[in-house]
Amino acid sequence: MIADAHLRIARPTRSLANAERFWTAGLGLDVLFREEELLMVGAPGAAWHLELVAGEPAPGTEDLLVLYLDGPVGDALVAGLVAAGGRRVSQGDYWDRWGVTIADPDGYRLVLSTRAWTN
Repeated sequence: MIADAHLRIARPTRSLANAERFWTAGLGLDVLFREEELLMVGAPGAAWHLELVAGEPAPGTEDLLVLYLDGPVGDALVAGLVAAGGRRVSQGDYWDRWGVTIADPDGYRLVLSTRAWTN
């Protein structure tokens, strides 16, 4: 039951427009739903989505969203995320070794891991 559940991650954002640009133009997610102060983005058919709500973000350095890509992180993907308002940051020795970390326009960190997820 729990293993089949859909996961929603919700975060506040100062600017829905900036968040949309980062997550869609930068990472390639689709807009799944939009209202005045709410934006949901994700990949069609994925078992998760990201909900962004108008508000005041308070990210810490350990507020990570990690995507396990099971392969190299392309330079074009990183460049696209930076062009869409992200900023490449260090996340410490472990994540710097196993991926690339990008802070979104609100300062929340997205880790693109070169590793595969294994249980």
